[in-house]
Formats: sequence, C-alpha cells, structure tokens
Amino acid sequence: MNADEAAELLAHCSGFDNRQPSVAAAKSWAAALHDIPLDRDTRNAVATYYTTPPQNPNERLWILPHHVRTLRAKIRSARLENFQYEPVGDETVPQYLTRLRGQTQAIASGQAPPPTGRLALTGSPPREFVQELEARGWEGNRTVDAELTDTVRRAGPLGIECPACHAAIGRPCKTPGGSDKHPLGKPRRTPHGARQRATNGIPELTAAQRAAEEQAIKARAARHLARQDDDIPDAEIVDEAS
Repeated sequence: MNADEAAELLAHCSGFDNRQPSVAAAKSWAAALHDIPLDRDTRNAVATYYTTPPQNPNERLWILPHHVRTLRAKIRSARLENFQYEPVGDETVPQYLTRLRGQTQAIASGQAPPPTGRLALTGSPPREFVQELEARGWEGNRTVDAELTDTVRRAGPLGIECPACHAAIGRPCKTPGGSDKHPLGKPRRTPHGARQRATNGIPELTAAQRAAEEQAIKARAARHLARQDDDIPDAEIVDEAS
C-alpha cells in the first residue's frame, strides 16, 4: 500500500469515525501497511471493526493500522477453514509448494470458492485388515475385567477413602460441621494426616499410643513453660515517695 492508497483507505475510515485525513497520516498508514494491498478484504476489515460494539459503551471506536492487519487476516483465514490440498501425481517438492501457495492464495483472496464441507472418515476398516492385525497380536475392542478396574487407584492421598472424615476416593477432605454453602463441611486445602499416613502405608496409632503421645506433648509444654518462668527477672519495687 502506497501513500495514495492509504489516503483512500483513510477516506473510507472517515465515513465511520469522521476523522480528518492528512498527508502525514496517509504516509504513516502506508508505512505501517506497506505489505497490505488496498483490496476488498482491507475495506471489509474496516467495516468489520465498526460493526463490533466497544466493550465500554461510552468509548469511541477509532481504527488503527494494526486493527486493519489483524481483521483482514481473520477474514482470509476464515475462507481456508475447510481447505484440503489437491495433489497431483508424481509432483516434486518445489511443485507441491508452488501449487499449495497458489491454491491457498486463490481461496484466501476469494478468487476461488472456499470448500463448503469438511472431509471425514467413514465406514470401518476392511475385514482382511482387522484379521491381519489380530494375527499379529491385536486384541481389538476388548472389554476390561471388572476386577481389574477395582484395583486401579488414583495416585496420592485422594486415591483412598479418608479414615478421618470418610471423604470418597477422588474427593478432598472436609472440615467438621457444615453450612448452607458446604452441607458436608468445607473442603480442606490439604488431606487429613490419617489419609496421608494411610497412603504411605504408615499404620495408625492405637488408643494407648495416642494417649502416651499426648502426655509426652503436655510434658514438653510444661517443661518449656517452666524454663520461661525461670528466665523472668524478679520485679523491682520502686518507692514513688523517694
């Protein structure tokens, strides 16, 4: 696009946004769109821009060169959606590339009609082909044994039912209680410790072992508090009268 063509495109834009084209604007648009011709797709790109309402209703639409470039490319790409290359027998790689560029250019520019349907595979493979695969060990569409599906487990703590809150496999652990939003309890960010231990194969503690562990924790806390009491200096009494 040269400056004269850019001036013509700016005049076309002024029909939508009432801009005042100038020689400087035409030269700037020509530099930004130097590889874009002034054709029907370029004009349609401008119309497409002004037929789309802005996100902010109070905002004024004002097209720029990059809008023209992007929308023109979308218009041309839409014509190639169902494109299928039509090969010629015994063609060389340079011949293939030349024909491919020619076909895509003709359809993208609108000179050739775009494909109206998408090709799809139909039918099933021949019986001889299936028999050959089976002879080589293929078992076809076999069914999976139900016992095998029961042994398949999800990796990680969510692969088992939680022993603490009884959350199902694949479901996160829940906090105690419920609400209108979470009737079964709010989901926890991390699984319960019992669920993680069960995943790693660590056995749960018995009631006696848990009681002994709690007593040990209380004893450590008492010793820690005793040390803090010993470190507190005696209060010094100050006689205000003196």
